[in-house]
Amino acid sequence: MSERHSRLANLLFDLEKELRESQLWAEQSPAPEALLSSQPFSIDLLTFTEWLQFIFLPKMYATIEASEELPQSCSIAPMAEQFFSAEQVSGKKSSEGSSGNGNESSREGSKATAGKIDRGSIIRRLEAIDYFICDQ
Repeated sequence: MSERHSRLANLLFDLEKELRESQLWAEQSPAPEALLSSQPFSIDLLTFTEWLQFIFLPKMYATIEASEELPQSCSIAPMAEQFFSAEQVSGKKSSEGSSGNGNESSREGSKATAGKIDRGSIIRRLEAIDYFICDQ
């Protein structure tokens, strides 16, 4: 593994740790069809944090493991800002998401309420990933 891949892996591990500590890490995977969305960030079927856990992180870990070329750009932090500010305004639990997809019942009880999440810390970690990937 190259030094660059190793540094990115550390950033991803830090993000995963933050999601777990914030109780935004789901214990169960969503239904397989929820992972097949063609919408950006799977917004029609997953919450943003589910997308991070079940799509983004596994894809990035696989890229690192295979020592493949990293993406040319990454702009995840702005989506995180939008997701968390919608959660804060609505007062909904993060487990309900802001997509309005009607799939909230499958996510109940697995995450903390939005008021207990350090949104800023998660966004800063995503900004660091965005910056690292774009600074090639």
